[in-house]
Amino acid sequence: MATKTEFKNPVVRWVDDRLPVFTYLDHEYNQFPMPRNLNYWWNFGALASVVLILMILTGIMLAMQYTPHVDYAFESVERIMRDVNYGWLLRYLHMNGASMFFIVVYIHMFRGLYYGSYHAPRELLWMLGVVIVLLMMATAFMGYVLPWGQMSFWGATVITNLFSAIPWVGDVIVTWLWGGFSVDNPTLNRFYALHYLLPFVIFAVVALHVIAVHITGSNNPKGIDVQVPRDTVTFHPYFTAKDSVGLVAFLLFFSAVVFFAPNVFGEPDNYIKANPLQTPPHIVPEWYFLPFYAILRAVPDNFIGGWVTGWMGVTFVSAKLAGVIAMFGSIAVLFLLPWLDRSKVRSARYRPVHNAFFWVFLVDCFVLGWVGANPAEGMFIWIGRVATAWYFVHFLIIIPLVSMIETPRPVPASISEPVLKEKA
Repeated sequence: MATKTEFKNPVVRWVDDRLPVFTYLDHEYNQFPMPRNLNYWWNFGALASVVLILMILTGIMLAMQYTPHVDYAFESVERIMRDVNYGWLLRYLHMNGASMFFIVVYIHMFRGLYYGSYHAPRELLWMLGVVIVLLMMATAFMGYVLPWGQMSFWGATVITNLFSAIPWVGDVIVTWLWGGFSVDNPTLNRFYALHYLLPFVIFAVVALHVIAVHITGSNNPKGIDVQVPRDTVTFHPYFTAKDSVGLVAFLLFFSAVVFFAPNVFGEPDNYIKANPLQTPPHIVPEWYFLPFYAILRAVPDNFIGGWVTGWMGVTFVSAKLAGVIAMFGSIAVLFLLPWLDRSKVRSARYRPVHNAFFWVFLVDCFVLGWVGANPAEGMFIWIGRVATAWYFVHFLIIIPLVSMIETPRPVPASISEPVLKEKA
């Protein structure tokens, strides 16, 4: 059992004697040993927590003014912007906060991919992170429907229709999601209720994620097990100060977007009230869904749907279903990553071949995002198919193969070893 902390404040001491919450906080967020070589890429986990709290607080305030009804939702958002005191600020913080949340979480994930933060004993920690991303996507999608603009309505129609590709139960699922036979008021009410609930589920999973970090310890740029206390420093004041610097820089960027370019991540069509009788010329999801949207559209009509399974004149797997499988498979493969990468060396700093393929993969993700933002025609079709194929090849072939045949560079025995050698 951890040593009980003695506090000078008599009230704190009295509470802690009966419920040692202050001792727990002192051990986990003050004295907790952190690898001394963590760089600023490790700031983004803390930034994600800050943004999540901001999203919950602004969401609660907006929910007090929003009306979840197809006849009033669009107008209630306009009222928030025009008539509610600082309603424009609350909405812009919440709207752009979603993009900020995905930016910091995506950077956090790619940092984990580069430094091998999914290796043992952090497999469950990594999987909880993937669950958080899935919950974020569901929450963001439902939130995007609430303003009830053109892109909200048609985005909801297109995405929910994807579930109809599931054999036997697909149409039932779509009907349940809609609450009827089209996207209408029951759909908006369902999405509003779930959008309000899911952030608290995310908060709970984040708590488990943080607990897992404190049990297994944080990874570090060298990807080696730290020696306590030789390779560590206490969380406070070292990393509270370091995280504060990153937080200030992030808030400057966030504020610049909110005050000077609040609609930079949005679609102009969403400032037009939803019209079921008028389809927008190009239905585009939010930017953080674009790579997955490109994967969804990448499956050719005659690949799985017609050429492979239609040889008997019966289509067992439609191209639509194959696209849905590929889109969800692009997330599911992340759960398998701790077992696909069999290398005993975690950090890509000491794995030159893996390092090179990581940067190719990063470029591939940007290409998928670019393809997803453009119509599925011309060269974008073939670029999307090649980029999608490379995405799965990277995880299912390249990572396992490289981990078995690559010869990593020598890894230091401890974080302090290179510094001590230089002094000697």
